[in-house]
Amino acid sequence: MTDIHAKRQTAEARRQAEAEAGRAEAEAGQAEAEAGRAEAEAGRAKAETDGAPGAARHDEAGDAMLAQVAAERDDYLEHLQRLQAEFENYRKRVRRDQEQLRLHAAETVVESLLPVVDNMRRALEAVREHGDGQLSAGIELVYEQLLHTLAGHGLSEVEVEPGAAFDPEVHEAVMTQASDDHDEGAILQVMERGYLLHGRLLRPAKVVVVR
Repeated sequence: MTDIHAKRQTAEARRQAEAEAGRAEAEAGQAEAEAGRAEAEAGRAKAETDGAPGAARHDEAGDAMLAQVAAERDDYLEHLQRLQAEFENYRKRVRRDQEQLRLHAAETVVESLLPVVDNMRRALEAVREHGDGQLSAGIELVYEQLLHTLAGHGLSEVEVEPGAAFDPEVHEAVMTQASDDHDEGAILQVMERGYLLHGRLLRPAKVVVVR
């Protein structure tokens, strides 16, 4: 259901983006048409002024009209350029939002599957301990296939082994314990694996730390 909801959000964002794009393009087209009409009006005004009888007496009025038309044309062109810039910024923002929605949907789905990965790992370890080779091979095949599929969606395991230094950025200490084999602050045991999604921490590794 979470995946369906995320897809609906993505589709709605796409529809809104297309609607905004259509409106922006329509406004840009209207501004461009207005600019064209202003230029045409300027040309007609100049022709009428140049060809009119007694044109010398109307030079001042003609110049004023041409200046007004040119100013209107410049305003339309400036408005068009502003619309084009705003539309391009909007398109970039929509692409970023859609990418964030896609990553969030993937994060939700992958995170919901982590308990399945944990349980399969435990089942595999239990079968290995009891020495059932065929069952162990079958579970391991499914387990590796699941990990490979999740890796294709950006999942990677937090690398941690006993003896490594505790890193609060990717490790979560669930308890502390004395040890003669490791220094204080080192990881003594990994209780639950941690994972990254697209390089960002999805779940910290739960570990026992030497006190």
